[in-house]
Amino acid sequence: MDLSFIINELGEDREQYFNAIAPPIMQSSNFAFETVAAMRDLLLDEYKGFLYSRGHNPTIDILRQKLAALDGAEDALVFGSGAAAIFTGVLSVVQQGDHVICVRDPYNWARQLFEIILPKFGVETTFVDGTDIANFEKALRPNTRLIYLESPNSFTFELQDIKAVAQLARSRNITTMIDNSYCTPLYQQPHLMGIDLCLQSATKFISGHSDTMAGVLTGSQEKIRRIFVSEYLNIGSGIAPFNAWLLLRGLRTLEIRLQRSADSTRQVLAWLKEHPLIHKVFFPLDPDFPQFELANSQMKGAAGLLTIQLKVERREQVELFCNSLKHFLMAVSWGGHESLAFPACASLEADSFDPGEPKHKMVRLYIGLEDPAYLIKDLEQALSKI
Repeated sequence: MDLSFIINELGEDREQYFNAIAPPIMQSSNFAFETVAAMRDLLLDEYKGFLYSRGHNPTIDILRQKLAALDGAEDALVFGSGAAAIFTGVLSVVQQGDHVICVRDPYNWARQLFEIILPKFGVETTFVDGTDIANFEKALRPNTRLIYLESPNSFTFELQDIKAVAQLARSRNITTMIDNSYCTPLYQQPHLMGIDLCLQSATKFISGHSDTMAGVLTGSQEKIRRIFVSEYLNIGSGIAPFNAWLLLRGLRTLEIRLQRSADSTRQVLAWLKEHPLIHKVFFPLDPDFPQFELANSQMKGAAGLLTIQLKVERREQVELFCNSLKHFLMAVSWGGHESLAFPACASLEADSFDPGEPKHKMVRLYIGLEDPAYLIKDLEQALSKI
């Protein structure tokens, strides 16, 4: 299916809404029936149609079709946040007494789920260095039900060999799930590499405007239907129609936004690597990245997100650099039009800074849609302060 068709046409039956170019926002929580039989039919199987917008909604349905097609999946569910997609997807797989294998240092709310919430219900998690397939094999137990990946992760960008992990999991009848927020479906398609459930934070690149929270979970129709009728409806964490409409708007420009960000990132990256105050730059498609060959084999591209390690010894120097930036906003997340800076030391108590710990001196940068020369100039003046 052509990308242009998916983004601009798929699911958009314009004759149903007065041939409007932009799909309407069906801001209705409830849908009526002409007969008891019709109502009964959907009450018995809500997956088939529009009953109550906690489940399906016409605006959200258009978005679901597009997101599933982009992922190369049969179906998709859309949530109010990426964290909700993680929670629901994991919960749909595990039960009391099960074991999970998760990559080391996942997204914060995934770690919270595996370390704090699931143990309350008798589910154990082993965290592994996912850069080596042998570590997954060593961690396997007879009760392992889920392998959770994040490739690349969103700070130092370690990858997993997705095909190898998927093959290992399928040989043991273990479900695989991956956070694909860094790449989006345009730059990586884990389903085509054998992954069962794929999620992403649509708050980021899919939205593209930093004004919408959302998460996406895709998979086979059988898996998505099973999640829909159980965890999805029960947790009630679906997206509102207006937010779905904003995501449809964001999808229109997804490809060109990613291209712009990717092109600018390479220019900024090249400049950063030559600066004397930059000890190291982390970016998966940089030839100096330790897993460059793997990244190049399973990723079609990378946009925006890179991390620098400053050549400093004091927390105050890291903070001075960040505080001196004029055009990079200091914030979490990424994927919008604006460039961002996120210092790792912001997550620490001020007195716990360790100059011997490389991560404490790292700052993640997101390269947005501004002119790269404009951003380089800002980085240059901020670095000059330290």
